[in-house]
Amino acid sequence: MNKVELLKKLVSSSRGNLFSLEIPTTTENQSKIQELVRVLETEKRIKLREYVQREYSVYLQGIIKYASE
Repeated sequence: MNKVELLKKLVSSSRGNLFSLEIPTTTENQSKIQELVRVLETEKRIKLREYVQREYSVYLQGIIKYASE
């Protein structure tokens, strides 16, 4: 998974600009997803409200920012 795929998943799971998504993962992928979320936050594409790392999944909740630069 790369950041474009993650952003597409977030957009498809959103209602308006709020998103809530649970991604099934392995322990190796969890750190990669966490890194991709940080990149999207620093690029100001999303604002993360909640990040929960579970045994076999990662739960994300937040806001998608549509502002263009």
